Amino acid sequence: MKNNIIKNAFLHASTTALYVAAVASFLFYAPKVFEPQRADTVLIPIAMLLLFVFSAAITGVSIFGRPILWYLDGKKQEAISLLLYTLGFFLIITIIALSALFFFYR
Repeated sequence: MKNNIIKNAFLHASTTALYVAAVASFLFYAPKVFEPQRADTVLIPIAMLLLFVFSAAITGVSIFGRPILWYLDGKKQEAISLLLYTLGFFLIITIIALSALFFFYR
């Protein structure tokens, strides 16, 4: 069971990191795709806030969804282990990304 928890935790953290990378890529390339001279519209802050709320929901479900379901099903130890492993893997991915940023742009 512990191997399954670690595998699920790595999968959850990895898919969350890929989702964050996709949203960040969209935000980086969007000004290049859309016309920059049309940036004075109220639709841009609305779209950004909608994307922020949607991203928070997706990320929350990705990291906390299964642990909450397991906890409510009575698998409290497994749920806490899954959450801690997921957060640990996500922290490792974040540290790798920050280290790459530090070393490549130094």
